[in-house]
Amino acid sequence: MSIVFTHLRSFNAVAEHRGFTAAARALNISQPTVTTQVKELEERYGVELLVRRGRKVELTETGATLYDISRSIMRLHEEAGELLLSSGRLTIGQLRVAAVGPFHATEMVARFLHDYPEIKVSMLLGNSDQTLQRILELEADIAILAHVVDDPRVFSVPFSTHEVVVFVDADHPWNGRDSIGIGELAGQRLILRETGSTTRRALEQAAQTAGVEIAPFLEIGSREGIWKAVERGLGIGVVADFEFVAHPRLTTIRFSDADVRTEYRLACLQERRHSPKIEAFLASVFSDRTAAPSHTTNP
Repeated sequence: MSIVFTHLRSFNAVAEHRGFTAAARALNISQPTVTTQVKELEERYGVELLVRRGRKVELTETGATLYDISRSIMRLHEEAGELLLSSGRLTIGQLRVAAVGPFHATEMVARFLHDYPEIKVSMLLGNSDQTLQRILELEADIAILAHVVDDPRVFSVPFSTHEVVVFVDADHPWNGRDSIGIGELAGQRLILRETGSTTRRALEQAAQTAGVEIAPFLEIGSREGIWKAVERGLGIGVVADFEFVAHPRLTTIRFSDADVRTEYRLACLQERRHSPKIEAFLASVFSDRTAAPSHTTNP
């Protein structure tokens, strides 16, 4: 006997919201109905999906596995409804974008909304690891990353490549220089993003290749925080060249002997690459370029 969709939907809501009351509110049905449907699902298949702990619930091992499946089913159900209601013209629905930064993302979203103004778009910002996880966990439909993804579950296409540069304040001894050797970073006070940041990953890989030992003097979890710290003379920052915004007290310096780059890519789950709204987003982004590749470009 197949799983009744309404029962699975109730289970998915409880798992997502970690409680029956919150799930009922999200589904706009009564809490006893949600409770009954989840209980019937467990009894029908002789499994325990949830462990009740007061008002909160925890997933069992079976429940966690089913939740991974149910999230995919709910997303596909949502997309099917959007497609049918809009007759393939994408006049309704929501696109959730996860991105490593606002620079490329806002440009891409603007292009998409120009073509599909009635679609609601939401954007989540984070480092590369967080952004990738958001498409894997179905929190986002498409991701704008800054590194190659070696994961068979992920489809990605390249968008652009950018040089990574360091930047210093006006009082720093390096101010006025056009370039530095990567070996000069050894022993310097580096102000870097948290582990998982694209620019930090690119710098650390280049330093390792060159045999240069570097370590962060400060770790700050936002671009704005790093910029303020460098402006106050606390150390040296790192940024992709296109993200640097002109500032009277800050200046960029390139590497003379190392190729430190980030590669921006658009990514989604392989199983969702033919979703109408994902295909529409890719088409909008690449509308003024050659067509986006139709095959996976993961290594």
